[in-house]
Amino acid sequence: MRFELTPRTSVSPVARALAPVVAFITAFLIAGFVIWLMGRSPIAAFEVYVLHPLSDPWSLQELLVKATPLALIAIGLSYCFRASLWNIGAEGQYVMGAIFGSWLALKTHGTDAGFWVLPLMMILGIIGGALYGLIPAFLKTRFGVNEILTSLMLVYVAQLTLDYLARGPWRDPKGFNFPQSVTFDPSATLPSIMESGRVHYGFVFALIAIAITAVILGRTLFGYRLKLTGDAPRAARFAGFSSKATVMAVFAISGGLAGLAGITEVSGQIGQIQPSISPGYGFTAITVAFLGRLNPIGILVAALVVALTFIGGESAQIMLKLPLDLTQAFQGILLLCVLSADAMVSYRVRLVTRGGAK
Repeated sequence: MRFELTPRTSVSPVARALAPVVAFITAFLIAGFVIWLMGRSPIAAFEVYVLHPLSDPWSLQELLVKATPLALIAIGLSYCFRASLWNIGAEGQYVMGAIFGSWLALKTHGTDAGFWVLPLMMILGIIGGALYGLIPAFLKTRFGVNEILTSLMLVYVAQLTLDYLARGPWRDPKGFNFPQSVTFDPSATLPSIMESGRVHYGFVFALIAIAITAVILGRTLFGYRLKLTGDAPRAARFAGFSSKATVMAVFAISGGLAGLAGITEVSGQIGQIQPSISPGYGFTAITVAFLGRLNPIGILVAALVVALTFIGGESAQIMLKLPLDLTQAFQGILLLCVLSADAMVSYRVRLVTRGGAK
């Protein structure tokens, strides 16, 4: 006796649209049960995780701040995932983009540099992330190395490089031996959209990336190329599309957007180099991409939803004494629920007996 998945002949558009909603509700129910087992009230946790952040003006700004890197990274990942290529190392590309862009900020520190510093920092961040993303792409196209393993292992290289720089060459000599660089000059700091707010122009970059991606994926030959490569690789080859060029292109785009997210976070929020500049945005963005069904608008909504869990998790840690790791566990449960919901929509589950009866 075994379970068998058979593709459905037709998939309801309503069911496909409702699958992420059902997955999110299911994940919340599972998380509520875990919270109940920990001796806390699931209703109180729901209020802290969802209602309080949505009713507080400061939390709403923080929601946009945390959604910015998630949206930028997830939009980049959507290029890879649509082509059935698995970039799991966006966290490393995020870190490397922050390193490349911060180099210029530290190089011009205290020199009264002009307005050109900030745009060039953004460009360097994109270049750094793109170059780091091209490493697993090159290894895949040249030697056939699995991109999942290489992109993931490179995350640790990037994180250790950042740790070395923050504790070594880039450490502030007047920082009382703390592992951090000097604070960036105003010319190297990404300004806020509103004078008294926390939302910086990185959120505008995310909206621009979403709009451009929506046009590219929906109305250009390159978008069709990615869809065909992901759905029917042999047909893509017969159509004359180079698989190697596709791999290099999508990894460069994905890494570049992750690098942009890294430098906007450092220059817009943190203001200096530290050993840790991310709570796991690069990995969480994988959940965001799939929760948004690899659709640019869906990714924006998913980024806001997942950012809500970050803010709620921080509040729950203070108000309910719940561990912050519970937020990461919830995000993992959410990804599993999304993938399961997609499978249930696309496939029919059948029980096959030993005799072959279904």
